[in-house]
Amino acid sequence: MFRRITGAVVRVPVALVAACGIVLAVGGSAGAGALGRHRPDGDPGHRVDRQVRAAMAQMTLAEKVGQMFVLQVYGDTATTTNPTDQAANRALYGSDVANGAQLLARYHPGGIIYFTNTDNLNNPQQVALLSNGLQRAALADQGIPLQISTDQEGGFVSRIPPPSAIAPGNMAIGATFDSGVAFSTAAATGRQLRAMGITMDHAPVVDVNTNPRNTADGTRAFSDRTAVVSAFGAAAVTGYQGTGIAATAKHFPGLGSAEANPDTGIAVVNETREEIMRIDIPPFRAAIAAGVKSIMPTAVVVPALDPTRTPAILSRPIITGLLRDTLRYDGVVVTDALRADALAGIPQDQVILGAVDAGNDELLLPTNPPAAIATVIDAVRAGTISRQRIDQSVYRILRMKAELGLFDHPYTTSEAVDSTVGNPAEQQVMADAARRSITLLRNQAGTLPLPANSGRHVLVTGWGSTTVPALAGQLSGKGLVATPMWTGSPDQHTINQVVAAATASDVVVVLTNNARNDVTQQNLVRALLATRTPVVTVAVGGPYDIAYFPAAPTYLAAYGYRDVSLAALADVLTGGQPTGRLPVTVLTPDGTQVLFPFGSGIGYPKPAPATPR
Repeated sequence: MFRRITGAVVRVPVALVAACGIVLAVGGSAGAGALGRHRPDGDPGHRVDRQVRAAMAQMTLAEKVGQMFVLQVYGDTATTTNPTDQAANRALYGSDVANGAQLLARYHPGGIIYFTNTDNLNNPQQVALLSNGLQRAALADQGIPLQISTDQEGGFVSRIPPPSAIAPGNMAIGATFDSGVAFSTAAATGRQLRAMGITMDHAPVVDVNTNPRNTADGTRAFSDRTAVVSAFGAAAVTGYQGTGIAATAKHFPGLGSAEANPDTGIAVVNETREEIMRIDIPPFRAAIAAGVKSIMPTAVVVPALDPTRTPAILSRPIITGLLRDTLRYDGVVVTDALRADALAGIPQDQVILGAVDAGNDELLLPTNPPAAIATVIDAVRAGTISRQRIDQSVYRILRMKAELGLFDHPYTTSEAVDSTVGNPAEQQVMADAARRSITLLRNQAGTLPLPANSGRHVLVTGWGSTTVPALAGQLSGKGLVATPMWTGSPDQHTINQVVAAATASDVVVVLTNNARNDVTQQNLVRALLATRTPVVTVAVGGPYDIAYFPAAPTYLAAYGYRDVSLAALADVLTGGQPTGRLPVTVLTPDGTQVLFPFGSGIGYPKPAPATPR
């Protein structure tokens, strides 16, 4: 599946030989028209087409409109009796909806998205039982299987907790310079999700992170290079979808040059159309060429593509004009959350109607779901939205479900969970990826590696209330005497305490995360560097922090703070050879000079061979 090439990306899927210039009709993703082309009986898609048309012929308008909505539901089972979860469901959907089964019977949503804070994701067996219960309720309602999704990107956007095996995150994977790692980690993630009955992952992120100040992407992006993101994104799509789940390439038309996060503010892309087509769009072309089953636009404002400054998620020129007509994409387009802060100033009925008119198929998380569903139904009855337009989206949605085999096999089993989720093979895939990602950028004082089993006293401090003690525990397991001292964003009193502890230690490991936005983290690192104790600075978020304390003589990028990355970091700190390389360029804070170019990374000197006697 992969072939070795020279250049920035070490391994690239064969299907991407011309990834940025072609769009392939894979898995029914391209050019199917309003209701799909009629296929001859010998066509592999004929059975899917027949299945979808037969289902649609039996559906009411309300059921079709329901298919276009992806909603959340509170509860750890489909028929939860938990009073807190029932109250939350009633508050969102009305007094007659206390659980997932009642939600499906009342509003017929085509999809449910899982979150931790909705009590959906407590442990793998519970997730599987919830999935099966929701599927039974959906089939009892209208005979249409449910799309069950979540955001399991890896790294810090990981909804499914341990004991599942969690990928170290896209930028860490990019640091391996091997797109085969994107494939293997996505496949490991997909196998586990499918075992729990989850049928769609809202991943991978294929934004090109050209703006180091980007608060939406950062380590969620593979790289700041278009070719790298294209190759790794397509490999991830192939990995996910080979396990029987749908992948979602996001955030169309590209969020990497913005600074704000649309979830919390108004993000603007100020690139020219030429720049967007050259930098941001090729990864989506590559994902389409790989057969991606869904693409997610977001609420970013892109004046070069839509001079009205309508957010992309509601923009017909961007969704229909660019994604549908220019890129020829006819797979499912699922919106980013419609309750995002970037849309808060627009009345919900305008958001909903605008999303449908723009060309989206699935409407994710509207602010008021009952009112949003009624808005679409009323618009169809009034003739504002045609029934053909609804049928177009419903056909795509059901086609995807049929291609995933959900009409035939919607359920999972307890045995599948036990044999797949968090098993040693999946854990090893993630551990290998993390191990290959750790990037050593400076070791000027020769402080590293720390001798394992030496009993040296190591102070572990800085960002991360759970990260600091977790790394200290890992180092203690390597035979060091590691003391955790978490600071978060420290005041001067806390900094003084840490400096005092540092002077009593043999070495300090200080963790930072997005220090550019936190002067107190910068102050802590500078105060530690002023001591005579050797200091090892580690970025557990983006690798850009070194720009804010350029005098640091020892610096590593871990790209994440999940346990899998901390275990890899501890291994490198105590002698494991660092092999990661920067998948981005690190600039000075003013952006005028390069501190570390793309591809930077050093290793430990290899020991000299023994001299024969």
